[in-house]
Amino acid sequence: MRFLLTNDDGIYARGLAAIKQELEKLGDVTVIAPITEQSAVGHAITIADPLKVIPISRAGEFYGYGITGSPADCVKLGISCIMKPKPDIIVSGINRGENVGINVLYSGTVSAATEALILGYTGIALSATNYLNPDYTAASIFGSRLAATLAKMKDMPPVALNVNCPSLPLSKIRGIRITKQSNARLKDKFVKRIDPRGNIYYWQAGRTSLVDSEKEPDSDAACLKNRMISIMPIHYQLGWNGDPSFLKNLNLKRLLK
Repeated sequence: MRFLLTNDDGIYARGLAAIKQELEKLGDVTVIAPITEQSAVGHAITIADPLKVIPISRAGEFYGYGITGSPADCVKLGISCIMKPKPDIIVSGINRGENVGINVLYSGTVSAATEALILGYTGIALSATNYLNPDYTAASIFGSRLAATLAKMKDMPPVALNVNCPSLPLSKIRGIRITKQSNARLKDKFVKRIDPRGNIYYWQAGRTSLVDSEKEPDSDAACLKNRMISIMPIHYQLGWNGDPSFLKNLNLKRLLK
């Protein structure tokens, strides 16, 4: 069983090391991750600059490949150029902090799993709650087991899953729920500062606000608040599923005259 492991927190992140350790018990792991942190880069890919591939060693042993690009770049390079034979599944994470609600659109972790699906592979994005002091125990054990299970299902079409785990030991997890996207989002808070040369700059210091999560018991945010693991299927087809009839009232043809 061959795993391609990436993330958006960077190749030296604790979350990546935690899931790598668990995946290595189940198969071969190739780490292909950004050399520097790429949090909230969304589904960016690099097209105007070269991508450097830097072998990384830790404790005197080869650890993986550091890429000067985004998580989606890592998946593209891993599948197209680096891994031979190809991976059975792509795992992204473990992200420091939950990826729920609107924040899914910002997440480089989630975008790596989405890129896997675009390329015809199953991808799992793994995140653990509590940005400041995450416990990766449950996410690493459950995530590795889920990845191995999906990798063995050869007749199943590729899927992308956004998996969020409470920062708890596995024994304290109350259960697992298939969820939908909540309205949780980053609540903007900018800290204004002045650099040594007198220039003003702003630092994003916001945190995720779980908006109305209690009203949506089957949402990703509510699931985490109830100490349950949230699994939300995701896709790259973003077409609106609502009623488009209001567009008819705009008389769009007149815009061509």
